[in-house]
Amino acid sequence: MNEVQFSKTSIIKYLVFTFGSAWIFQVCAFFLYKNNLMLFGQLVIALTMFFPLLGTLVSGNKLKGMGWMPRFKGNILMLLTAWFSPIVFTALGALLYFALFPSHFDLSGSYLIEAAGEDAVRQMNEQGIDFQKYLLIITASCLTNAPFINMFLAVGEETGWRGFLYPQLKARFGRIPGLTIGGIIWSCWHWPLIWLTGYEYGTDYVGFPLVGMLLFCIFCIFCGIICDVIYEKSKSIWFPALFHGSTNAACSLPLVICITNAPTNSSLLGPIPNGLISCIPMVLFAIMLMIINGKKKAEGLTP
Repeated sequence: MNEVQFSKTSIIKYLVFTFGSAWIFQVCAFFLYKNNLMLFGQLVIALTMFFPLLGTLVSGNKLKGMGWMPRFKGNILMLLTAWFSPIVFTALGALLYFALFPSHFDLSGSYLIEAAGEDAVRQMNEQGIDFQKYLLIITASCLTNAPFINMFLAVGEETGWRGFLYPQLKARFGRIPGLTIGGIIWSCWHWPLIWLTGYEYGTDYVGFPLVGMLLFCIFCIFCGIICDVIYEKSKSIWFPALFHGSTNAACSLPLVICITNAPTNSSLLGPIPNGLISCIPMVLFAIMLMIINGKKKAEGLTP
């Protein structure tokens, strides 16, 4: 990766384009959802993931030097971390959440019925797929192909956040402040979806949407730290993209085994990995990485 020189002008151009275009698309997605055009709304949201990449180009920066050739030699640990750690965080976070709220645990398949409809579930049953088999299938997908499919969408975001913005912020403010500011910016980029569509936390909680926005900041700060460390260690933009894609693949799994009529404010706590309780494993891992990295720098083992 190239040595970074801070450019205030480039950051302003990047943020104006990336936020302006993405927020417009997010508002469009809201109206599509409102008119029951869910598939088109999801497509629009998926397209917004490429605006950080485009914003990098619009700001006058090049993509060269971000590590577009996957580096597997010496990076097996980073590959395994990017691939599997999100589902470990998700599982541990859900376990912690359901340990505190055991009455929310549900293996009846009620979530699937509400999400897909009774007709779809009936068709699945006719094909010999009951709820338990469905759960095994989607879990297997999260462990195998889904992270790599999502990676090709996530690389649009990772190019802008980890490839361009984070190095700029770290060069200007230092490592920890830069990562914190970067995480807040990354979270704010999602705010119209949280406000308009109830993205991640729904709408049934006290303090909507501000509390959800602030909580998502916490998640993005620590998730961004892990992505940044993976990027620095692997020197390839595909590795944080894989972590991002794996996180997106695993994040909804706990909802499938959670009651659908959970009490008000419970969505802020979990069971998805950006809940206040269920994000604890990921937060602890991010803090551990920062401590280890800080010690190595102090010992002069890393640049």
